[in-house]
Amino acid sequence: MKLKYLFTGLFAMSALAASQIRAQGVVFTPQVSGAASVSQKVGITDITVTYSRPSVIDGRGNDRSGQIWGQLVPYGFTNLGFGTATEAPWRAGANENTIIEFSTDAEVAGKPIKAGKYGFHVAVYEDGKATLIFSNETDAWGSYFYDKADDVLRVDVQSEEIDQTNLLTYHFVDASLNEATLALDWEKKRIPIDIKVNTPELVYANFEAKLQGSEGFNIQSYQAAANYLVQNNIHLDAALRYASAAVEGQFFSQKNFNTMALKAGVLTAMGKNDESDKVMEEALELPDAIAGNYYNYGRQLIGQDKDAKAMEIFKAANKKWSDNWLAPHGLARGYSAMGDYKNALKYERIAIKMAPEQSKQFLEGFIKTLEEGKDFN
Repeated sequence: MKLKYLFTGLFAMSALAASQIRAQGVVFTPQVSGAASVSQKVGITDITVTYSRPSVIDGRGNDRSGQIWGQLVPYGFTNLGFGTATEAPWRAGANENTIIEFSTDAEVAGKPIKAGKYGFHVAVYEDGKATLIFSNETDAWGSYFYDKADDVLRVDVQSEEIDQTNLLTYHFVDASLNEATLALDWEKKRIPIDIKVNTPELVYANFEAKLQGSEGFNIQSYQAAANYLVQNNIHLDAALRYASAAVEGQFFSQKNFNTMALKAGVLTAMGKNDESDKVMEEALELPDAIAGNYYNYGRQLIGQDKDAKAMEIFKAANKKWSDNWLAPHGLARGYSAMGDYKNALKYERIAIKMAPEQSKQFLEGFIKTLEEGKDFN
């Protein structure tokens, strides 16, 4: 009798423990297809895939090579025999929804998709075509409850043949500032997913937002923003606004050579060359302007085919800093650009005597070029 009560008590305790475990959602056994994630930053966009990884080798050690596509993963849309979906694609992994998340707006295979988190499914076909499906439903188990009404985007891609990959793997096979290729590899098939983002436009939008916050109290933020827009030749009106703020009108503004040169650079990019020249002339007269500033501006003018203007700058530098090797070297550049190799040689030979040791080697190369009657610019 006591033994009966003992078993009854143990059963009751076990039932109570089991109910507590279920209530707390504790999982004590591992899933055969382990969870994984992969991320890639493309410009300022974060792309993340969270998925589970089935293997060609099943849990009993059986090799399912040749049985994946069309069997374990049915072609097209099928009734999986469970859940509410009568026409379900592949879950593109195992267990719960595969999830793809974009931190900014993007394009997938040339079609736009908004920033956000999406359930990811794929319908594979015998001819190698694959339909990528991005769904608003992210919490479902696999594709058993797939509903076409939740689709945000469908695009078709062509799969590729690859070497054997036993464990299903998502990875980025290529990435740059504006695009990436995410690949789904399993068995001998790769499904490539081409993703593009308009990084320059996203960066500009980020500038506009961030400069209204704490970053907007920092002169370096405005300089960096203006430089970036000029380098990418976009929103130059905004670049001028940022550069002008760095020069004057704000508590952090500083009117110095660097901020004025930045503003001049923006004006040049806008095609306002006369205004740019006036700003640079003012910048060169500021107390913090040095020989290197004159030299670099002169080189910039040569690059713009303004050789005569460059010579004016180099001559002004030579008057101010005749003891600095960049002054005669600048004159050598100016004369060389104008085809006067005799005077260019004269000043380059003066420069090499004054130059630091680490600079003499390339000056020797310039002298050799001039002796051959060639421009070294």
